[in-house]
Amino acid sequence: MKKSLYFAIAFGFTAAAFAATIPAPPPTPTDNVVDVIHGVKVADRYRWLENWSDPKVRAWSAAQNARTRTYLDALPSEKPIREELKRLISATSPSFYRLEAHGSRVFAMYADPKLQQPMLVTLDAAADPKSRKAIVDPNALDPTGHIEIDWFVPSHDGTKLAVSLSKNGSEVGTLHVYDVATGKEIGTPIPRVQYPTAGGSLAWAADDKGFWYTRYPGPPTLEADQRFHMQVYFHALGSDAAKDTLELGTKDGLEKVSEVFLDNRCALPTVMAMVQRGDGNTWSYYVLQKGKPPVRVGTYSDDVVYATFGPDGAIYGISRKNSSNGRIVKLEKPVAGGLATAKVIVPQSDVAIMSGGAEGDTPDLTFTRDKMFVRDIVGGPTEVRVFGLDGKPEGKLPLPDISANSWIAPLNDGRVLYNVMTYLRPVYFDAWNPATGKVQETDLKVVSPISYADAEVTRVFATSKDGTKIPVNIIMKKGTKLDGGTPALLYGYGGFGISMTPGFLGAFHRVWLDAGGIYAIANIRGGAEYGERWHQEGMLTHKQNDFDDFAAAAQYLIDHRYTSHRKLALMGGSNGGLLMGAVLTQHPGLARAVVSAVGLYDMVRFATDPNGAFNTTEYGSISDPAQFKALYAYSPYHHVTPKMAYPAVLMLTGATDGRVNPMHSRKFTAALQAATVSGHPILLRTSMKSGHGIGSSLSERIAEMSDELSFLFDQIGMTWKAGGENAR
Repeated sequence: MKKSLYFAIAFGFTAAAFAATIPAPPPTPTDNVVDVIHGVKVADRYRWLENWSDPKVRAWSAAQNARTRTYLDALPSEKPIREELKRLISATSPSFYRLEAHGSRVFAMYADPKLQQPMLVTLDAAADPKSRKAIVDPNALDPTGHIEIDWFVPSHDGTKLAVSLSKNGSEVGTLHVYDVATGKEIGTPIPRVQYPTAGGSLAWAADDKGFWYTRYPGPPTLEADQRFHMQVYFHALGSDAAKDTLELGTKDGLEKVSEVFLDNRCALPTVMAMVQRGDGNTWSYYVLQKGKPPVRVGTYSDDVVYATFGPDGAIYGISRKNSSNGRIVKLEKPVAGGLATAKVIVPQSDVAIMSGGAEGDTPDLTFTRDKMFVRDIVGGPTEVRVFGLDGKPEGKLPLPDISANSWIAPLNDGRVLYNVMTYLRPVYFDAWNPATGKVQETDLKVVSPISYADAEVTRVFATSKDGTKIPVNIIMKKGTKLDGGTPALLYGYGGFGISMTPGFLGAFHRVWLDAGGIYAIANIRGGAEYGERWHQEGMLTHKQNDFDDFAAAAQYLIDHRYTSHRKLALMGGSNGGLLMGAVLTQHPGLARAVVSAVGLYDMVRFATDPNGAFNTTEYGSISDPAQFKALYAYSPYHHVTPKMAYPAVLMLTGATDGRVNPMHSRKFTAALQAATVSGHPILLRTSMKSGHGIGSSLSERIAEMSDELSFLFDQIGMTWKAGGENAR
């Protein structure tokens, strides 16, 4: 592996002021484990750290936590930054999201910054926020904030509500059904409906007397298989869940890593089951109807990445067959194999149709009685086109420049609510009246003391190793001098077709800018900012492109004097944690500090964990020689070089993480601590009551943010003074 040529420059200065007070890392024994894969000897010196049930591993993790806390708690900025985050967040107004109209009610998630967890509420038919009524409040169930809502589905008439609840960020959900008017639970809870591996889903029958739902196997199935083999059952209200009928499963062609998403938003007798093969964004489609066998209307080879029923009973889909930007197809009747020859009603254009499959924040296609809404993405920012059900264009929903939309909610009065997100303004909802074409801002908006009136957004393009232009969004205070001396924080993700779209920066970044910093987001490949082509160029054997793109974005900031090697910090989480690991091992002198959360670092053994098996469709499998070669070539854990000057690193993980096994963070931490000679700390922070970050309590999120900022301030050489009087 070619090393960075400038690490001596990047680390040619005194270590952070508090580095000398950090205790030495706990002793870490090594194993002599060597695997031979396709003829290649692969050493694994810290294999023993994979076994969380081993008391020695738990003791080692506790010692690492104690060391990290000794350092962080001694930092002069830690307490005042935490207090500033609390002040800004607690003074921000509550927010509404995931709005859905059912019957005479609008259901929504409601996040109050003074409470640990968001709750589920109803609004009146006009979505007046003053009409809010709590239906399911996790804070009442557990005031400590360790019960969370995974997902919810109201009945079509709005009188009943199905909710998956989980604990401690585990995303292991149990289904509860409530009477909306009384708040009382109907029947007994149904376990194993949600896991972090493949999620969970539910669709009500047209008459609201029962529902289809996903369920995972329990005993006597072997424990190792209980987070696989998702199947679909039908439950009639008032019946024994143990007698629920199997409607779709292995007998119908579902695989071990199938992920099923159910949809019946249009209250039809038929339900669409969208089946993804692992996390690879390839889909097949089944139409379910009670008392009838499933009809498979689409297969993986059709290259349809989303399909559901419209209000007219036809099936609408997003096809990428010979069209990487996507086109809309329509199938009038649900016949077997019909999506392969469905009629094209919206042809491919020069912008990409957004598609997160069924997993996205909003359905990829949204309908009113006679209209269809299609979201497009243009390198990061998004737009929404409006069509008739015949595909005839009817204009666009108004959106500001460099903004995004993630939710569209048709109301029963004919108006269409949609959220608007920008970097510099808190999220708000506009209401579009299709009869008049007029748009009015609603009271569904966040009011915050966090203002970015003094900031500006600049969008530039870095040139990656292969010549590809990579968008970089730079947010900084107006008038910031580009003299190379300004601290900068660069964020990236780059995977699973997930795009980094604009969104309000919030308290964390306000503190960063107030201390004199610049914040930047790189729209690297692996996401879908320019459609599926952008995704495919950053997955499987092309994954190295992601890391090259991010390194190019960082180098752009340095070359154009936004910052310097010694003032640059990098940040990412989950797949973005893998990005951090790869970039810091391939370019150890690129940045001064790295924050990497819940990341994958051992890309040879990631698939030994349940969720890792689902990820092979994105990353590849070591059983395939070409994919193994690519995985091993960039696997961060396997490319830690002895006696290398690595940057300061803060790794964060959660003990209950079911998406990325915390063993990745343990093994990578041990390897870096043994190798680095820079004198900069390699720290591991393990939260014992949280997982992948989804469902974490407010107090846990604030604690995490203050730890990250304090670490960065100390390592980059920034200070924090109350009241915003800060300096580099």
